[in-house]
Amino acid sequence: MASTVLTKTPTAGNRLKWTFSTWFKFKSGGQCIFGGNQDGNNYNVLQFSGTSQIDFLNVTAGSVDARLITNRLFTDPSAWYHVVAVWDSANASAGDRMKLYINGVEETSFATDTNPSSSLNSIINSANELSVGGYNSGSYFNGSMAHSHFCDGYAYAASDFGETDSTSGIWVAKSGPSVTYGSNGFFFKYQDNAAFGDDSSGNNNDFALSGTMTQTKDTPDNNFCTINPLDNYYAASTFSNGNNTLVTPSSNYSYNTGTMGLSAGLWYWEEKIGSSSNYDMVGIADTPTTLTSGWLGYYTNSYGYRSDTGQVYTATSGSAYGGTYTTGDIIGVYLDLTANKLYFAKNGTLENSGTGVSITAAASTSNGHYLPGVGEYGSATSGTYNLNFGNGYFGTTVVTSGVADAGGEGTFEYDPSAGTFDGSSKDFRAICTNNIATYG
Repeated sequence: MASTVLTKTPTAGNRLKWTFSTWFKFKSGGQCIFGGNQDGNNYNVLQFSGTSQIDFLNVTAGSVDARLITNRLFTDPSAWYHVVAVWDSANASAGDRMKLYINGVEETSFATDTNPSSSLNSIINSANELSVGGYNSGSYFNGSMAHSHFCDGYAYAASDFGETDSTSGIWVAKSGPSVTYGSNGFFFKYQDNAAFGDDSSGNNNDFALSGTMTQTKDTPDNNFCTINPLDNYYAASTFSNGNNTLVTPSSNYSYNTGTMGLSAGLWYWEEKIGSSSNYDMVGIADTPTTLTSGWLGYYTNSYGYRSDTGQVYTATSGSAYGGTYTTGDIIGVYLDLTANKLYFAKNGTLENSGTGVSITAAASTSNGHYLPGVGEYGSATSGTYNLNFGNGYFGTTVVTSGVADAGGEGTFEYDPSAGTFDGSSKDFRAICTNNIATYG
C-alpha cells in the first residue's frame, strides 16, 4: 500500500465509542494504519512510530489529549500482526477509555499511557476525512493489510475479530465476525483492483482509492516469503511493494535474503529484472552476507546465477551453466532439497537442459536451511529486482499467465512443474506456510 490510501469523509458518527481492527504485514516504522484528520491541529491516528512502536494518538486544538505508545517494538516484517484499537471515552473506568490488542492479547505495558478525559470526542468519526493506509496525504503504510473493520458506536475485544486455530495454535482472522458496524462502520476485504475500497459490512460505506493497490495471496492464514529488510546491513538495498521489490545501491555488491528458511521439500520462486546492474545474481544462501562485497556465490553454501556470464558461482568459483539474462527477463529458481539440486530457468525454459547444480544438503549447512537470495556480483550501477514467491505480482503488475503451483497456493508466470529435472518430473511449490505445513 505504499503511496496508496483509502479515504472517505463521512457524516459525524459516535465520537465517544468505536473500534478499529485490522491485520497487517509491514516494511518499517513511521507509517499510518488508520486516521482521522480535521486539520494540522486536530487529528487522530493509529500508526507506527519511527522507532517501530504502535502509537494510538488523539490531538485536539494542537494538544495531545489521549495517547498510548507501546513499550515493545514491532520489528518482524515476515509476520502478520493483528491490531485492535478501541476508543471508549465515556467508560467509567479511566484506564479502559483507550485499549490496544495485539494478536488477541490486550496490551498493558506502555511508554506513554494517557487516557482521554471522560466523554472526550475523538477526531476519528467526526465529519472529517477518515483514511486507511495513510494520513493527510502522507505517512503511507508500506506493507499489506487484510480484514479491516471499523465499528461505529461499539467497543469490541480482539476475540470478536480473531481466534486461535485449534490445529496450529496460531491466532487467525474470523472471516465473518459477529459484530455490529453502526452508521459509519465498514469492512474491507481488499478483494480485487476494482473494489479495494468497497465496503462489505452492508453499509455501502465505500472509500475512494488513491494510488496503486495490488491484491496479494499473502494473508494472515497463509503467510508468504518476502525479501527480508532486516538482513540489509551490508547490502543497503531499498524495499517496496510489501518487500517484494528491492533496489540495490551503486556502491555495495552484496545480497539480500528471504524471510523463510527451507530445510526440506521442493520450492520455486521467480525474479523479474526491473533494471539490470549488468552483474545480477539470483540463487540461495545458507546464511546472510557479512561483507559489503560478499556477493551471492562468494561463500561456501551460497549459490548465485550471474546475469552477464550465465555461470553459477559457489565459494567464489564460477562454472558454465546457462544463458545470460538482463532487464525484463524472468528467472525461475527451483530448489530441490530432497535430491539436493538447484535449477534455473529463463523465461520459462530450463537452463542447462534441466541438469541441476549439486548443493550441500540443508542439514549440513551452517543453520540447517537455505534462504532465497538476490543481489549483485559487483557493479557501479544499481539494479531493480521484483520477486514473486507466489503472490502473483512483479512489483505492482500482475503476472500474465497466472499459473498455480501443484498445491494451488501460489500464482506464477510459469508452471513450476513444467519440464524434466535431471530426467524426472517434479512438483515445486510456492514458499508459504500452507505449503511448508503440508509439504515441507
